[in-house]
Amino acid sequence: KKSESTTSESTSGSSSAASGTRGDTRKLDSSSTGSGFAHRGSKRQKVGPTQYKTMSAAEESKSEWDYDLIVVGGGSGGLAAAKEAAKLGAKVAMFDYVKPSPQGTTWGLGGTCVNVGCIPKKVMHYSALLAAGFHDAKELGWKVEREFDWDKLVDSVGNYIGSLNWNYRVGVRDAGVEYINAYAEFVDAHTVQYMPKKKKKKKKKNKAPPADDGPKTVTAKYFIVAPGGRPRYPDCEGAREFGITSDDIFYWHKKPGKTLVVGASYIALECAGFLHEMGFDTTVMVRSILLRGFDRQVAEHIGDYMVATGMKFVRPAVPVKLEKALGDDGQPTERIKVTFKRTDTGELVEDVYDTVLFAIGRDPCVTGYGLEKTGVKLAERSRKIIVDDEERTNVEHIYAMGDVAEGKPELTPVAIKTGLLLARRLFKSGFKKKMDYNLVPTTVFTPIEYGCIGYSQEEAEEKFGKDNIEVYLSLFGTAELAASHRVDKDEQDLSQPCMCKIVCDKTRNEQVIGFHYVGPQAGEVTQGFAVAMRCGATKEDFDDTVGIHPTAAEEFTTLTVTARSGKDFKKSGGC
Repeated sequence: KKSESTTSESTSGSSSAASGTRGDTRKLDSSSTGSGFAHRGSKRQKVGPTQYKTMSAAEESKSEWDYDLIVVGGGSGGLAAAKEAAKLGAKVAMFDYVKPSPQGTTWGLGGTCVNVGCIPKKVMHYSALLAAGFHDAKELGWKVEREFDWDKLVDSVGNYIGSLNWNYRVGVRDAGVEYINAYAEFVDAHTVQYMPKKKKKKKKKNKAPPADDGPKTVTAKYFIVAPGGRPRYPDCEGAREFGITSDDIFYWHKKPGKTLVVGASYIALECAGFLHEMGFDTTVMVRSILLRGFDRQVAEHIGDYMVATGMKFVRPAVPVKLEKALGDDGQPTERIKVTFKRTDTGELVEDVYDTVLFAIGRDPCVTGYGLEKTGVKLAERSRKIIVDDEERTNVEHIYAMGDVAEGKPELTPVAIKTGLLLARRLFKSGFKKKMDYNLVPTTVFTPIEYGCIGYSQEEAEEKFGKDNIEVYLSLFGTAELAASHRVDKDEQDLSQPCMCKIVCDKTRNEQVIGFHYVGPQAGEVTQGFAVAMRCGATKEDFDDTVGIHPTAAEEFTTLTVTARSGKDFKKSGGC
């Protein structure tokens, strides 16, 4: 896929803003008139609730900044903040540029989520669920043939993402945001420089090519730094040369074949999950534990389910070297030989794979942006940007959010809501609401999905004390799974893979402070319970709610077995 950075022009159509001049002739629509914000750098100035006066050239020359706001990064959070600020009357520029992955993959506007994260992952996960559904379909009366086309899937995903990229470009243009497809670097705390794209001009006969004008600089009153993060590679020989990451797999037209997924994060297990369900021989290499940061009991339950369905795990182990595998003739092939170390025994083991995918974590994109010239401070260990509860850095007018902000959830909906609220605090008179990072729901799209809100059992016991926590749980199956006789790789019953678990604070009338659900449609189930938990729902509220039958979610209204009791929490079928 060609890079947007090499194939597209800025959507604004305005050369004046890109070259640093302060003129802006766009009109303020009705949605901008209620903000009470004087539009710095515009040709009209608000003098009353709905009246404007035209600024003279002398008045306009007094404008201190080229923009009211510059956003560095065109991901979910940056887009939300930029468009909302423009809607409120601010003059906004947004920089976005994608550096190709080590394998050369790049993409368009929209950031990680739409291009190499949530969206393509969910589509591939859905494709994998259809594979599992073939078994159910046969058991429930359908005659179906199972045949899978990887190329078709990659094409379908790419076409869908391309349409979203276009929608984002149109949305930015319609919002009045100046989109600059270039890499921005701070020169000082109020100035960034960038290299403008060269416009293709028809060559004239016997005329020398135009001289390179060099980098341009623009200034702003406020900055939001939101360039996101990129996958981390392990420090082992051949990793970058032969391995791929989640930056590549969704555009990878080469059939994965026998695949090694290195890592135990949700990204690792999600990618391994859909590849395995599509029929590829998949192995997961784990250094220590699965799904670090999530509930331990639930994480191991998901791992056990994946093993039961035929997924192979190598743990504990780490890769040491990747190199080209040799063929029978002694010549290098397209396959990859991986040498890895068993960390429990120290034994070195070799195996050969067609694809090696690393998912061992992500690093914030904070280098190369000139942040050191602004005085912005980074956290020593994570190298993320230190911010307060209003996303402000130690430099008063520079803000950071999303994956580069220290201590904040790396989730798309969080970044979007954070961006909206930040833009309103900056440009909407009297608006003070801050982002609430508590009780944020999320879902892991493993083959058996996992939705959670709030505390894990371990976190709750550590914070509130084990004696003050009550945990209710259930292991069960849905009517659909039971009727279709799901079985594991050894033809043993696998019709009860679902789990419900709530963590309650006994000192607050058993308020539910942790919610964990493993089963079908986890995202849909979890979203509704998130609202209830934000309203302070207790175990009694759950018990008093009438369940919808027959569903998986209704299990939360009938929980009786506690972890403390030591009783078997596996349920039998029936009403």
